[in-house]
Amino acid sequence: MFTGIIETLATVTRIQKDRSNLDITLESSLTPELKIDQSLAHNGVCLTVVAIEGTTYTVTAVAETLSRSNLGDLREGDRVNLERAMVLGARLDGHIVQGHVDQVGRCTGVSQQDGSWIFRFDYEPGPGRVTIEKGSITVDGVSLTVVDSAPGSFSVAIIPYTYEHTRFCEYAPGTRVNLEFDMIGKYVARLMEPHRPQA
Repeated sequence: MFTGIIETLATVTRIQKDRSNLDITLESSLTPELKIDQSLAHNGVCLTVVAIEGTTYTVTAVAETLSRSNLGDLREGDRVNLERAMVLGARLDGHIVQGHVDQVGRCTGVSQQDGSWIFRFDYEPGPGRVTIEKGSITVDGVSLTVVDSAPGSFSVAIIPYTYEHTRFCEYAPGTRVNLEFDMIGKYVARLMEPHRPQA
């Protein structure tokens, strides 16, 4: 379980294919604090540390994860948003994030405001894949508040700190991002399924 508050950025140093899986090695300032079998969110995807060597560590992404996320797009030198699992009893500064990406969305617009940025994203709507104005959304692991919402799209406002300390400073129209929709909204959508009119 995570909060969507990014701790740091990690840099991909090696990618190795192992059958249908990818072993991803990254360098991070957090590496000395990690241990094998620990969970970390990488661009919002919960992955398990399987090896540690010096300042680098390795995680494995299986085919299912690669099909639902942008991790298969990674190349050596790319940066990823990194967050360790939440600590029980600590403040929940973001919102409850599972680290289970629902789908890949796409940045469709970036506009600079007076001291902030507005980013717009498109996604494939479906059951449980909805956003609401002032609701929560996770973009590449970053907990954000929706500014405005439409079927299949939403926008978020980004403050300078988030822009500078996450991958948001690298986004441009066309950038693929991992989306995790609000967990409570997904449960409500599932509970409402039996009450939907049949086509």
